Amino acid sequence: MTKPLILVTNDDGITSPGIKALVEVAQEFGEVVVVAPDKAQSGMGHAITLEDTLRKKSVNLFGDIEAYSCTGTPVDCVKLAVNVFLDRNPDLIISGINHGSNASVNVIYSGTMSAAVEGAMEHIPSIGFSLLDHSIDANFETSKKYVAIVIKSTLDNGLPEGVCLNVNFPKLGEAEIAGIKICRQCNGNWTEEFDARKAPSGKEYYWLTGVFMNYEPEATDTDIWALDNGFISIVPVHSDMTAYNTIDTLKNWKLG
Repeated sequence: MTKPLILVTNDDGITSPGIKALVEVAQEFGEVVVVAPDKAQSGMGHAITLEDTLRKKSVNLFGDIEAYSCTGTPVDCVKLAVNVFLDRNPDLIISGINHGSNASVNVIYSGTMSAAVEGAMEHIPSIGFSLLDHSIDANFETSKKYVAIVIKSTLDNGLPEGVCLNVNFPKLGEAEIAGIKICRQCNGNWTEEFDARKAPSGKEYYWLTGVFMNYEPEATDTDIWALDNGFISIVPVHSDMTAYNTIDTLKNWKLG
């Protein structure tokens, strides 16, 4: 029986500790191939490379596992893997484990989640994993246990066509995890600030900072509530961004 083919990617770059942890779990479930950016691509969202060449390089970072670094974005990595590098479609695409949250509106900006969304658009079951810890020394051991649970469930049950999963882990030890909660994306946004600084040359530059604002703090069915209360959050995501509840309103506009 042919083992499931699992494509692993991320947005933190192929040398990040998070992707190493994800590969360690994935190889328990099938044949793994890694195609990931050659450098950090956080915040790239669903960007693709149009005005430059794309190159791949074979790397030996995961033992005997076939792995390539790519000069493109996370979405480029998925597109190239599915359409060029692999001799058959993956049975599963997994992205991460991201260093930092991809809950709520972060999903829009996330290269990690855009790679998973691209997989879903290719009709391949896909999952993005993120840990609420930006540290290069983040501990992924607790996350790995639950990554295995989610991967097995996805391989066993499949996903609806066009749907991927956004999985976020709180920064907690295993004994502190309250469980897994299936939930919806929280309505929130960042109050953005730009810290103006000066380079040694005297030229001014800006560093993006900000504070996350939860617009529905009383809601108990969102990913932010789940993470704040010690749960692992799982949100089903798809690429259809239509605001269906506004279609009838717009039809009543006098547009000509």
